[in-house]
Amino acid sequence: MTVTHPVLTEVTERVVARSSTTRAAYLERIRTAAAEGPAAGPSRGDLGCANLAHGVAACGPDKLTLTATPARNVAIVTAYNDMLSAHQPFETYPALLKQAAREAGGVAQVAGGVPAMCDGITQGRAGMELSLFSRDVIAMSTAVALSHDMFDAAVLLGVCDKIVPGLVIGALSFGHLPVILAPAGPMTSGLPNKAKAAVRQRFAAGEADREELLEAESQSYHGPGTCTFFGTANSNQLLMEVMGLHLPGASFVNPGTPLRDALTAEAARRSVAAAGEPTRAIGEIIDEKAVLNGIVALLATGGSTNHTMHLVAMAAAAGVQVTWDDFADLSAVVPLLTRIYPNGSADVNHFQAAGGMQLLVRELLGAGLLHDDVHTVDGPGLSRYTREPFLDGPDSTELVWREGPTESLDKSVLRGVADPFAPDGGLRLLEGNLGRAVAKTSAIEPEHRYVEAPAVVFDDQDELLAAYKAGDLDDRDLVAVVRYQGPRANGMPELHKLTPSLGVLQDRGHKVAVVTDGRMSGASGKVPAALHVTPEAARGGPLARVRDGDVVRVDTLDGSLSLLVDADEFAAREPAVPAGPSGPTYGTGRELFAAFRNAVGPADEGASVALPH
Repeated sequence: MTVTHPVLTEVTERVVARSSTTRAAYLERIRTAAAEGPAAGPSRGDLGCANLAHGVAACGPDKLTLTATPARNVAIVTAYNDMLSAHQPFETYPALLKQAAREAGGVAQVAGGVPAMCDGITQGRAGMELSLFSRDVIAMSTAVALSHDMFDAAVLLGVCDKIVPGLVIGALSFGHLPVILAPAGPMTSGLPNKAKAAVRQRFAAGEADREELLEAESQSYHGPGTCTFFGTANSNQLLMEVMGLHLPGASFVNPGTPLRDALTAEAARRSVAAAGEPTRAIGEIIDEKAVLNGIVALLATGGSTNHTMHLVAMAAAAGVQVTWDDFADLSAVVPLLTRIYPNGSADVNHFQAAGGMQLLVRELLGAGLLHDDVHTVDGPGLSRYTREPFLDGPDSTELVWREGPTESLDKSVLRGVADPFAPDGGLRLLEGNLGRAVAKTSAIEPEHRYVEAPAVVFDDQDELLAAYKAGDLDDRDLVAVVRYQGPRANGMPELHKLTPSLGVLQDRGHKVAVVTDGRMSGASGKVPAALHVTPEAARGGPLARVRDGDVVRVDTLDGSLSLLVDADEFAAREPAVPAGPSGPTYGTGRELFAAFRNAVGPADEGASVALPH
């Protein structure tokens, strides 16, 4: 029997202790709801005749089933739109889910839709300032969809950055229901990520024109499915599988394939079967151990820094309290087992072919770095996720699961615990007189992990890009301080557009780093960055008092973030007022989110509007 790693045991014990009151209160709520709902029979059984008539009026062939039988009803909550490549495949899912539910003796209805925006489209645009807040809008929309007391289980359709965390947070408010997430899968591989990044950097250096850049981007993002780099979207899929909310092996199967359709249909059948079973309820599955399994998997793969907020928020929705210190302590002992772009040159399809989730889970379980004693949508035990799905014959639609690889088929992409790419998980908590921040080190070369240089201060990413284009950042070491980019200031937009320009300066031999209370991206890397600095400048945080020329130290080796200025002098400074207009409070829908900006919590508490903080 595998012995749990002592650090995982220690972190688990303190998370359980820290969460004892909030988790107990949450479980009491959902167990009371279960006793009154699916565990006692179909939820719609308590509806009045007029209520039920409204709920079944347009149900066609399922109307009689819903009104005259105790068949279980599955809610479909979908993030479908046909602009986003990752969500376009969901167009055909409802019909497939409904048919599979009927065959299993149940019914499925589209309960509601949630918005799905793309950070890749809104990068550098005003719409990006709605992005983080869209997670809470999605959570609220999910709750609205499930609020009709018509449903005994749910299938959630979502993939990308804020969509999956939002769906999970919303579903956890109905934690007594069994819930399965059904993904769309990654698009097939296009232009290699390394080649795409090279064109981006050449464009930033003025060595490639826009036509060449667009051609490279189009070859990379070329069809239906998730973008193939290991950003937040694919980190979402990895987390949902390791946390037990996907069927085993469901995360990285390409869309438009028979296996993808078979997994989708199976999600409906499992949902019908799980209705009324307490251990299959999402609120029972997402407990302290499941959350920590997600953190470990994120660290072992060098996943998205955005999840230092999303995982905190998802956990809080289930009454579980995790902190950045938990991430940091686990990162020190969890080895880096993958090299997927931006932490390497391969994409997620290559990772899947090399052994994928099955080998990753097997290795981490074998090292005692994951909890096996958890509940999942597939049943008890995370060891079930060392199996991968297949079709039972070339013309079959029946699913079978077989044990996955026991060794990597490409050790340049995926390795075992005995031979990792790095001994730690590539995520550092930075602390010092500038506040607390997180840094993703898995994509940073060793020589760039310590930067001490004069600050160049910006209150907007466009100011930095203009300074770069004007040549004002040439021929010097610098720490770019980009402030007033936190949740309260403007919704915490991603600043990923900065990476190519700063990468050019770094490649010229300069020491370069970024310090910001904003986000970079799940796909950020190369340039060392202290992200999500809290308290943010708009809350009176220290970044508001940094001036051009102040020496800043970003040390991802010892975990420090320091301003090398006399403490008394620094304390006496008045906070800077953002340059330019009074603030981005209108246009592109931003005026509708004023209440969110006022109510949002800090980054290290999940940057949530909907949850207590």
